[in-house]
Amino acid sequence: MYFLTGWPRRLLCLRSEEEPFHIQPSSQRFYFAVLSQTQLGIWFSRPSVLIVSYIESAKAAAQFGSYQKAEWKPDDSMIAVATANGYILLFDVLGVGDDKSLYEPVYPKGSPLVKVTPGYKEEQCAPALSLEMKKPVDLEAPITSLQSLQEDLLVCTADGYLHVLHWDGLGSNGRKAICLTTIPFSLDLQSARGGPSLDLEGAYIRCMEYCVTLDGFAVVLSDGRLGFITPLSNNITADQLQGVWAADVTDGTCVAVNNKYRLMAFGCASGSVLVYMIDTTTGSMQLSHKLELTPKHFPDIYNKTGPVKLIRWSPDFSVAMVTWECGGLSLWSVFGAHLICTLGEDFAYRSDGTKKDPIKISSMSWGAEGYHLWVLPHIQEKKRQTEEEEEEEMDSPPQPSLQAGILQFHFIKSALTVNPCTSNQEQVLLHGEDRLYLTCGDPTQVNSTSDTHAHTHLHPREGSPMHHPSNPDSSLSQGLSTLLGHKHWHVVQIHSTYLESNWPIRFAAIDSAGQCMAVAGRRGFAHYSLVTRKWKLFGNITQEQNMTVTGGLAWWKDFVVVACYNFTDQQEQLRLYQRSTNLDNAFASVTKLHSDTLLLNVFRDMVILFRADCSICLYSIERRNDSPHPTASVELLQEVSMSRYIPHPALVVSVTLTSVRTETGITLKAPQQACMAESIMLNLAGQLIMLQRDRSGPQVRDKETPANNKKLLPFSPPVVLAQCVENVWTTCRSNRKKRHLLEALWLSCGEAGMKVWLPLFPRDHRKPHTFLSRRIMLPFHINIYPLAVLFEDALVLGATNETVLYDGLQGSSEPLEALFPFCTVERTSQIYLHHILRQLLVRNLGEQALMLAQSCASLPYFPHVMELMVHVVLEEEATSREPIPDPLLPTVAKFITEFPLFLRTIVHCARKTEYALWNYLFAAVGNPKDLFEECLMAQDLDTAASYLIILQNMEVPAVSRQHATLLFNTALEQGKWDLCRHMIRFLKAIGSGEMETPPPTPTTQEPSSTGGFEFFRNRSISLSQSADSVTTGKFNLQKTFSMPTGPSVKGRDVECAENMYIDMMLWRHARHLLEQVRLRDLGCFSAQLGFELIGWLCRERNRVARVDDFVSALKRLHKDFLWPFPVNPAGSLSSPLKNGRCRTVLSTRLLKSQSADSLLNSDMDTAPTQSAPTNHTWLDGLGQRPKDMDTASSSHSNQHSPQTHDAFLSLLTNKVEEYSVGSATDLTETSSVVDGDWTMVDENSSTLSLSQAELEHISMELANKGPHKSQVQLRYLLHVFMEAGCLEWCVVIGLILRDANVIKQVIGFLDSPEVPQETVQSVRHGLLAVDTWASTDCLGYKPFLNLIQPQLQELMDSAAGEPVQPEAFQPSSQSSKLGCSEVPGGAAAPRAEDSRGAVSQLGLALPSLEPAGGFSRPPSEDCPPEQTEEQGEEEGAYDCTLS
Repeated sequence: MYFLTGWPRRLLCLRSEEEPFHIQPSSQRFYFAVLSQTQLGIWFSRPSVLIVSYIESAKAAAQFGSYQKAEWKPDDSMIAVATANGYILLFDVLGVGDDKSLYEPVYPKGSPLVKVTPGYKEEQCAPALSLEMKKPVDLEAPITSLQSLQEDLLVCTADGYLHVLHWDGLGSNGRKAICLTTIPFSLDLQSARGGPSLDLEGAYIRCMEYCVTLDGFAVVLSDGRLGFITPLSNNITADQLQGVWAADVTDGTCVAVNNKYRLMAFGCASGSVLVYMIDTTTGSMQLSHKLELTPKHFPDIYNKTGPVKLIRWSPDFSVAMVTWECGGLSLWSVFGAHLICTLGEDFAYRSDGTKKDPIKISSMSWGAEGYHLWVLPHIQEKKRQTEEEEEEEMDSPPQPSLQAGILQFHFIKSALTVNPCTSNQEQVLLHGEDRLYLTCGDPTQVNSTSDTHAHTHLHPREGSPMHHPSNPDSSLSQGLSTLLGHKHWHVVQIHSTYLESNWPIRFAAIDSAGQCMAVAGRRGFAHYSLVTRKWKLFGNITQEQNMTVTGGLAWWKDFVVVACYNFTDQQEQLRLYQRSTNLDNAFASVTKLHSDTLLLNVFRDMVILFRADCSICLYSIERRNDSPHPTASVELLQEVSMSRYIPHPALVVSVTLTSVRTETGITLKAPQQACMAESIMLNLAGQLIMLQRDRSGPQVRDKETPANNKKLLPFSPPVVLAQCVENVWTTCRSNRKKRHLLEALWLSCGEAGMKVWLPLFPRDHRKPHTFLSRRIMLPFHINIYPLAVLFEDALVLGATNETVLYDGLQGSSEPLEALFPFCTVERTSQIYLHHILRQLLVRNLGEQALMLAQSCASLPYFPHVMELMVHVVLEEEATSREPIPDPLLPTVAKFITEFPLFLRTIVHCARKTEYALWNYLFAAVGNPKDLFEECLMAQDLDTAASYLIILQNMEVPAVSRQHATLLFNTALEQGKWDLCRHMIRFLKAIGSGEMETPPPTPTTQEPSSTGGFEFFRNRSISLSQSADSVTTGKFNLQKTFSMPTGPSVKGRDVECAENMYIDMMLWRHARHLLEQVRLRDLGCFSAQLGFELIGWLCRERNRVARVDDFVSALKRLHKDFLWPFPVNPAGSLSSPLKNGRCRTVLSTRLLKSQSADSLLNSDMDTAPTQSAPTNHTWLDGLGQRPKDMDTASSSHSNQHSPQTHDAFLSLLTNKVEEYSVGSATDLTETSSVVDGDWTMVDENSSTLSLSQAELEHISMELANKGPHKSQVQLRYLLHVFMEAGCLEWCVVIGLILRDANVIKQVIGFLDSPEVPQETVQSVRHGLLAVDTWASTDCLGYKPFLNLIQPQLQELMDSAAGEPVQPEAFQPSSQSSKLGCSEVPGGAAAPRAEDSRGAVSQLGLALPSLEPAGGFSRPPSEDCPPEQTEEQGEEEGAYDCTLS
């Protein structure tokens, strides 16, 4: 509605000792009369400057006494001032001359603004006025109140008289006095002649205000009683006045009337404001509602405000500002929704928590259109203190707070307050004095503009940042809808040229797409497009100045619909202007109207007008494309006279056409008929009145009447739907799926919250029950002030004031406005669906609630709606003092079971509710054990985990352990590793006797770091007891396979049993995975849960870690690791890469080239250049620079290192669009790729070019390899199995990697006496089986099997011989050529120098668990393993989990 923005601006008054204490606006609020004791000043509104000041002479001041109150004549030509000694001083306000003005703007030379159109008034000037005093009128008694009427001035005096003065003061009936005691007062007009009457002896009127629409005076008497005086005839005479008084109130202090809503707001000494209305039937005063601070929101101040001092309704009568004797400002909407109060939060406290003194206010007044509130602060005490201080230190500079001033508070308001017809009901549009704020669904569109406006200067001395849009960093909770996007406003600055001559902006409207806005000020209008970011103004300024918008603006498709008054023709018109053409009357379609238009609205292709003669006109609009510019033709359809029902035309707040009918959906079969204009909704002073089409007469069939003269049905008499209505929202869209929401009527009712008039549909086209009404009115409360309704999204949009405190402004000479925080306006939203569902369930309309909920089940926040509904009902019922006869929770629980998210809703609600209410909740929804089992059956493990926490609190430890074990096993099976980790910690907590106090929620706690074993540097968890539970004897046996021992978990001894229990489950799962040949899952399991795989495999080496069927294991690995079966290339044995020079250069270049993904970021970059003559091998290089060559620990002379393949894969996967496969030769050589130089230059500058056949060969080798990630994982598993001595698995993995070295090493180890004979047999049979299978089914393996033929032969020949040293398997150069062509995935070679044996090195040359793609460097001889891991870690982390 109205929102405070920025800081107040401070206007300095003339330097004088007198403090201004009274401000009175003129009727249009362009001028303000400001009184101090002997001065009358007149201020202009924009620019806010003092025009003229009248200072009383000392002699006259002594005679008249000090000034007290002022009142303007309605035409602004005179001012009456009341003085202390009972005199009324009348002043004439005279214009000096037409062309004379004050404060003319000065433009720099050459500025385009100098050439102003002749006769075009500069807005930045204030008119020059003068004041002339006329003859004073002496009333001989203190004056208590002034009230201006058209021709008369009413003055109340303390001797109990009511004086009626003529404004010119000199006519024959210049003045008459009426004694208050002669006016009969009663409780209502019916009992006026004989009922109880007030004894008014000695009483007088303390405060009085005239209400035009009630035609009477609201008065506060000196004894605190409230009354209303009605003149029974046109002229005010003693015998023609009749009064009613309000019973039971005796502490009234002041009054303000609301003409639009026929309300009287009386301030009371208790601090509350009582709002009364007049009952139309009896004429008595009835309390409508109260405006008071609640102890809930203002616990420390609600009863300490003191009496109400002033109440001021805004110019559009939609809000009231209240101030109290103790100070402070508070804003309420017309029916009591509280908007702002300066007695709490940042207004009342500094950032250090100290309390500020509330600012006391002596007078206040709203400015034009309600954009400003002019406030006169009461600073007398402060002045005295500063004066005393000044006497002590005479040389101190004058304090700024000494100077009397006016504070101007700035407001932005909703477009609905004055233009309720806004054609788009789903956008929030606010307008300030010079800018528009709108919500935008599209964030990209908003960020670009809002950034330019969003950061105004916040420093007070750099001009006032009045309209600062919402603070982007505010942490207020954001609405859930995806439509909302963000919290920014889209701020559009109104065109300054238009604003200069037509301030203030009166109306604003936005189109249905939210892309175009139109604004109308004093004259003319302008419109803006978000697409072009441009304003369109009238090209001809006289056309603009010749019209004024009277009834408002609306958009219809791409036309602006304007109800305006034309000054040249002196008549009302309805005009439509096309958006894309120039803004000119030549392109407008004009329809003459017979009476003044007060309101306008658009529904589909119809315009509805409400006119000053209380009639409603319906027009149809049709688009015409026959002329070069599209135009619209307007045709009158129907006129409806409402004068019987409407006492005064100004009382109509809004008029709307809707498709809403009382018998919705039952008689209407066709959806298109549901969208016709079925009824008129009229908001008459807060009463919502509905006029429906009268279908009672004889119905003529459509066929019988020609289409063009189809007569519209008349309207039946009006029905009152609701009271206290501030705003109405309906939509003309239709959606079969969400009929409930789209055919409903939404009302905003002030403090009563919102109401929805919901249609009730029979289910499945059944015949409706006769006892069921067709619609139902459901009230519900929301925490925001509603400004728009998103119908399908079940959301209400609003705005709220936020404050920002700035500490730097506090000091000894704190300026007044620095007492206030900086105000911003935030967008807010709220879901209301749970309120409506609950109301339907309360009324036993569960079937309707189900239909409504099912239509909204796809909304992203639907689970939240369900939770809220359970939560609200649970809190109310479980904390109720009295027993509830008919509890709602069982009904709600039953309702939610209809939806699949039932289990999650209940558990989320329980966990957000305190433990004490759980028994009540689960008594209604069912036993948590049963719900847990349902979750497991539905495979919803996360929800099941949440139920565990509830079970843990409600059941004995044994029960929760049993359920936790169930869940743990299921989570292991499904690979939910996070959950597994939480479950391990949960089980430990149960076992370690922590059940006296419930352990903290597992899912929120971070796992504690207990260190893993070496291969899990990047994981911080070792959840099972690692090396402690493994017998150390086995480690000593396996010297050759050197098992790394993991650090034990730091823990108490009590945990041993629990750890054993957990380990048993983990071992069982590992056994299960290994039996099913799920190596990949086993690796993930080990990595994610810190499972000591090597230690476990050592123990299981001769049990489950055997391979029964090598062929099926190999096939399963191919499938799990997405590894392609090898393809046998034609002529594989006559490889093109036999040329040694080619191979060496290629390898060296690739070794030194940088990977596209920066995979080789260790010592590679700094490697010194190395010449590579034709016959050198890489082993020679190893001797020259052991450190550098370690990086690519190469197995034999020309074998490509792992990095080489890394690089191949990088380029092929990343650059596949840009480069052909052929470019794989030089794929990561940065310069070559960039320069497009595809030839490779070796260090001897000899050019090397590869033939087509060689390229094909390389690409073939790439095709035979699986993903890089799988290669890393397989190498890691190979290392693990080697360490654990599971030689059969090493063979299988060696086969899939086609790594001859692995096979050679394994066969070498088979000769060791520690290897059992079964293993040797198993490997022998397995390799034979693979050979047989390869011969028949997979010929791609044959070349590799041929390559390792010597080893196979050796295995067959000697089952028992001396252990063969690894060095014996260094390949000859001949086999290396073959290896190069056949084994692209060559593994790292074992190094003889390593005392730990060759195999341990094998794995360490591979990444630790999660390297990012490069391989960790193997440790050089002097480098301990720990260091290696750190180096590996630096290179990043590679995720080994299944994605």
